[in-house]
Amino acid sequence: MSVTAPVIPNRANVGYNEHKLDQLLKASQSSLEGQNKSVIVSFSQIIESVDPLSVLSFLTEKQQNLSLVQPNELSFYWENRGRKEAILGYGTTQYLSLNNSDRFTQSQAFIKDCWQKILRIGEQNLEESSPHFFCGFTFFVKNNNSSCPFPSAAVFLPKIQLIKRNNRCVLTLNILIDKQTNIQEIIKKIQTQTKIISKVNTSSEYLFNLSPSIHPQTKYKMAQNFKASVASALNSIKANHFHKLVLAHALDLKSPTDFSLINCLNNLRISYPDCYVFALNNGQGNCFIGASPERLISIQNQQLVTDALAGSSPRGKNKKNDDYLGQNLLKSEKERREHQVVIDCITHRLFALGLTPQISPLKLLKLSNIQHLWTPIYTQLSPHIHPLEIVAKLHPTPAVSGFPTEITCEEIQRYETFERGLYAAPLGWIDYQGNSEFIVGIRSALISGNHARLYAGAGIVEGSEPDKELAEIQLKFQALLKALS
Repeated sequence: MSVTAPVIPNRANVGYNEHKLDQLLKASQSSLEGQNKSVIVSFSQIIESVDPLSVLSFLTEKQQNLSLVQPNELSFYWENRGRKEAILGYGTTQYLSLNNSDRFTQSQAFIKDCWQKILRIGEQNLEESSPHFFCGFTFFVKNNNSSCPFPSAAVFLPKIQLIKRNNRCVLTLNILIDKQTNIQEIIKKIQTQTKIISKVNTSSEYLFNLSPSIHPQTKYKMAQNFKASVASALNSIKANHFHKLVLAHALDLKSPTDFSLINCLNNLRISYPDCYVFALNNGQGNCFIGASPERLISIQNQQLVTDALAGSSPRGKNKKNDDYLGQNLLKSEKERREHQVVIDCITHRLFALGLTPQISPLKLLKLSNIQHLWTPIYTQLSPHIHPLEIVAKLHPTPAVSGFPTEITCEEIQRYETFERGLYAAPLGWIDYQGNSEFIVGIRSALISGNHARLYAGAGIVEGSEPDKELAEIQLKFQALLKALS
């Protein structure tokens, strides 16, 4: 998929030149026809290297008002430290919220409509300057609990976009302009925001000299019915009602003081540098965070990559023990069977889109406290296929629901006593060139003030044992428990 950018004469790399900015913005404004027409000016500038997490802290913890944004706004944070990439989207220039079954199609139409309005100014030849739409979709189309803090689909173009790859840092400001907009005020805000954000203090003293995010006396209570649910699911598998069921568990924590989201994210990126650290904040005091090892899709220059990730084992206490556990995982008939279900389902769904997936050799994905069976799957993407078409087709994979999908999703809602919300759901971004990346929101938690709900799941197949599945759940909880403490 490709997008043709609107053409503005002499717009490249205008930087802080107020006269050129004034000319370009007024030219954009004068081209509008009718009082209800508007244009989104996307201004990009290379700035001094800053830490996007520091900027998020500056905008939230420090309660800074930069005229174009307010302290409590929708935000999206994304980091993969192993790839030296961090992305921040803060505030909303355009926003879509949906709670219906047509959410992926409507989200796609919304993004395409916004793209037609975007006029890019400044640095344009850099991948980091491409305007990004950030997306969060709940696991189920309809939430059983009306108090779920996130809609079934949330898509937004941010007011402030900051992307850092390696040591290059690009700031993009997306500003809505109509016939009534005061261009001089907009220019002043662009210059002020660029200057302030480029000078955000990224020292550890600034960012992490905060109160502890959780106290030792924090109390939590685990539900006692998980093993009984596993035993019941195994009976259904034996009766051939379904082949695999992913049962998740929620762990509720309460701290005497509010959790520090910045500290939690910093802990996650340090402890899990090979995972996707993420945070989606609804701007109303609820934030969904995590460190996911599972990539749903990655699209770069029409090349699509997706992951089959299923089958787990703990890490060893030393290299010899770790290698032993890894080899046992690779040889396990039960774990290989669970993994193959995911491979078969993903490739079948890609074939249904007219694609030709290529399956890589089976590997081990080794994280700090757990290792997984991992099979990357590649395919060349047809230009006419939108990233959200693929997301809609793949979600949910058997890795987070089970198989067959329709039956197991009904079973999940019957067994689980909590609302999944964004847990195990697609979260990610789509840029102006059609590049995209979505992960699956596992190893995650919902933070609301001093309350935290942690999520973890286990795949139940023939040969599963309730005690071992509970141990796997508890192992997966450790990632978030460590980050919170």
